[in-house]
Amino acid sequence: MTDDSTSRFQAGQTGLIVRVPEAESAVRAWRERLDPSARAGVPAHVTVLFPFLAESRMGSQVCPALADLLGKHRAFDLRFERCGRFPGVLYLAPEPDTQLRRLTEVVAERWPEAPPYGGKFTEIVPHLTIADGQDDAVLDEVEVDLLGQLPFMSRVSSVDLMAYDGAKWRERASFALCE
Repeated sequence: MTDDSTSRFQAGQTGLIVRVPEAESAVRAWRERLDPSARAGVPAHVTVLFPFLAESRMGSQVCPALADLLGKHRAFDLRFERCGRFPGVLYLAPEPDTQLRRLTEVVAERWPEAPPYGGKFTEIVPHLTIADGQDDAVLDEVEVDLLGQLPFMSRVSSVDLMAYDGAKWRERASFALCE
């Protein structure tokens, strides 16, 4: 895998995430080594919607609309107790994932020009990526290490808007869920 963590990102891209700070101690070293988004400044997270609107299209009404839309949803707890895989990818599976799926659906319904995964996949699969673009032997090694550090819980009380400036992902806004 290339060391260029920015090769898959474009300046002006945005995304919506829920941070999972409780995962950092278990996943930080692996993510820094094996997940380009970590090297580009994205904390441990579950994606709500990526890509979202290009930053150049984020007029003055987008953030208030996000705050209103997301503020209607209750904060919730997640449990991380198992790993899952996509081809070349190892992730932690949040459970239950119903509320995460719902957040993705409502944002995508409001902004249909920003479908989940850019429209590449039809099924929404909430996940916390640990390793991306790796062979099975690497994924097996990481999974064995992570299983010894599970389970853990995380409280989701906000959704963050992240933007890529050409070098790093940076938080642009945070939207509270209702308690």
